[in-house]
Amino acid sequence: MTVIQICALITIVIALAILYWIGYRGGLTDGLAQGYDEGHAQGFIEGMDEGESAGSTALEQISERCRRLQSILDHQPLDRLTLLAIAEKLKLAADTFRAVRSDSQATQALSLRDKALSMAAQLDPFELGDAA
Repeated sequence: MTVIQICALITIVIALAILYWIGYRGGLTDGLAQGYDEGHAQGFIEGMDEGESAGSTALEQISERCRRLQSILDHQPLDRLTLLAIAEKLKLAADTFRAVRSDSQATQALSLRDKALSMAAQLDPFELGDAA
């Protein structure tokens, strides 16, 4: 090969490398832009869906709390006082059963007393004190 052919070959190789590099960079830039746009749109849609589901869940929880509060306000304070009176009578019954050595009846009365106290506590979420 002559010197001119070697220079032409080197020039062609360099030109092809520059052309390949320009095409590679252009494709990379276009791919990144397209991926960003698609990812942004997909992320936006997923975020909206997630926000809607979280919002509906929160709305259901708030609605349930409102229904419970309305129930509490409707049944207060008479039902709560009745449950507390029942709990006191069950405590007296448990003490009486213990005195006559009927431990199973005393345990049952105390269990019912605990249930009555827990029901009274549910009716009074604003004051958390000793119910009996």
